[in-house]
Amino acid sequence: MSSSVPAASSPPVRVLLVEDDDLMRRSFAIALERYGYRVRAAADGLTGLELFRDEDFDLLILDVMLPGLDGIGLCRRARETSLVPILMMSARGDGLDVVAGLEAGADDYVVKPVDTSVLVARIRSLLRRAAYGPVPQAERAAGGEPSREEHVLVFGDLTIDTAGMEVFVSGGRVALTPTELKLLLEFAAHPGVVLERHTLLREVWEYGWDGDSRVVDLCVQRLRRKLGRERIETVRGFGYKFRR
Repeated sequence: MSSSVPAASSPPVRVLLVEDDDLMRRSFAIALERYGYRVRAAADGLTGLELFRDEDFDLLILDVMLPGLDGIGLCRRARETSLVPILMMSARGDGLDVVAGLEAGADDYVVKPVDTSVLVARIRSLLRRAAYGPVPQAERAAGGEPSREEHVLVFGDLTIDTAGMEVFVSGGRVALTPTELKLLLEFAAHPGVVLERHTLLREVWEYGWDGDSRVVDLCVQRLRRKLGRERIETVRGFGYKFRR
């Protein structure tokens, strides 16, 4: 059996696909279902929002241009209550669309037309990042609690619990998306070291090529809003440095 299809014993990954083009929506849904994903599809943003609120999904794939409620607005509404991974699709690859989608809380984007293999690769990367989330208390108890020194990183008022995958600023818990959390962990593993954008693309987004660095820049901006602007320093012409 091909390793590209999720194991039969694993719960199917639930995907919400919101795309207004009928042919493209059907094509994407059929292709993803062949890879073992369970797909629910909607043709407009308001229907997509209703499905999102009524059902549980592991991943959202949202077209930017949608009738009723566009993909940017739907992404913002989803982010009000959920940290579910979100992949935006843009027909033009327009810079404003990309920036708006990432600012709204999307984790990544693809430009249509997109090959199914590329789409699935992005989905897999997002789902791997989704593993970077709070560990349920029952799981922690079953595995035994390591000592505080083994799994807690402290940088001033910022505390990162790498076992529970939780982040605190001045004692208050901060909700991070899986991508934001993985980016923060990459910074925290190299405090005081300048990390170039292409390095972050490779380690966090798992791009095997020099992808669009805007996904890095916009995710850094979101982290700064949540953790404090002084925490991550821009090193012009190179990348970013996490302050100790």
